[in-house]
Amino acid sequence: MKNLAVAFSGPSNSGKTSLIVKISQQLRDKYQIAIVKHDPGDKATFDQKGKDSWKFEQTGAEVLVASPTRTTFFSQKRKDLDEIIRVFGEFDLLLVEGLKTLPLPRLSIFRDKIDESYFSCSNAIAVDDSIDLSKYDIPKNIEILNLNNTDDILKWVLKNAKKVR
Repeated sequence: MKNLAVAFSGPSNSGKTSLIVKISQQLRDKYQIAIVKHDPGDKATFDQKGKDSWKFEQTGAEVLVASPTRTTFFSQKRKDLDEIIRVFGEFDLLLVEGLKTLPLPRLSIFRDKIDESYFSCSNAIAVDDSIDLSKYDIPKNIEILNLNNTDDILKWVLKNAKKVR
């Protein structure tokens, strides 16, 4: 498996991050995983206020912090999917949280209620027992998964992930 990607969408607090973490943890020993997190509110910060890397980021420059165990890149420019993929370099599976407009296979996650506006960009939905599916007219082409069955979701991800380079 090389250079595959799949996306996860859903309302705030639906469980997207938790699910991506579970999937990443299950796959990390066999595959190189990359993750993109959409920050629509522009709330993410770089380092702690007052630290050197934070000061550099505040200049508006492209900043890369290199250490013996990791490299952290913070860009002041919006990047499209191709640019993001180039930044990551080699990976087996890219997990994207959000970014509904990207043309990737997409699993939307819901708790308590389903927001039907996600149907147009979803290939599958994952729901828990808090949702009564009989109250919704879910399109036939959308697969329905149990949000609490990580193994089935993992199978869906591996089956549906799209080659991105």
